[in-house]
Amino acid sequence: MNYTELKTNIEDICENSFTDDQLAMFTQQAEQKIYSSVYIPALRKVSEGPLVATNKLFTLPTDHLYTYSIAIISSSTYSYLLNKDVSFIREAYPVNTSAKYGIPKFYAQYSETQIELAPTPDQNYEIEHVYGHYPTSIVTAGTTWLGTNFDSALLNGALIEAIRFMKGEPDIIQNYEKLYLQAISLLKVLGDGKLRHDMYRSGEPRSELTT
Repeated sequence: MNYTELKTNIEDICENSFTDDQLAMFTQQAEQKIYSSVYIPALRKVSEGPLVATNKLFTLPTDHLYTYSIAIISSSTYSYLLNKDVSFIREAYPVNTSAKYGIPKFYAQYSETQIELAPTPDQNYEIEHVYGHYPTSIVTAGTTWLGTNFDSALLNGALIEAIRFMKGEPDIIQNYEKLYLQAISLLKVLGDGKLRHDMYRSGEPRSELTT
């Protein structure tokens, strides 16, 4: 389902006309709820670049929401960092001098825009940062992974916002919330289950039999 189809379906089901700004608001609110509830491939992004020697602070991408993993690349070897609190780094590395520099082993969320590495890099390294972000909204892109692969969640999520906006009856809102939760449950099976397993390591999915 592309954005044009989504807007048409919202208005047809609600039997009401909305402005473009209102339809965009319903859609983006639904996207935000979905993206905050389920891990899907469209949320994952990879940033690669240089890590500067003697600089313990690494600036995050502007669209960063949370970190999946951080790896230091040295001589084609990947060394994954462990996530810690800033207080741990302060206690474990209280003195930040050249004698204490080395290959970073830990990272902590230092501020909204930076993470802190410990120990401080002793030389320039390459870094691979895999992180979560909000994909471009279907409002802007026209088509998205969510709209193409799981439009039931997006449509029902937007309908909840639209009906609330119309001050719809509580039972109608509850009905669409039920449909939305059903769609989210199925999306979780895909995003948090099937896309995070394979048959070799996890085996075929099975259901318990009852007698």
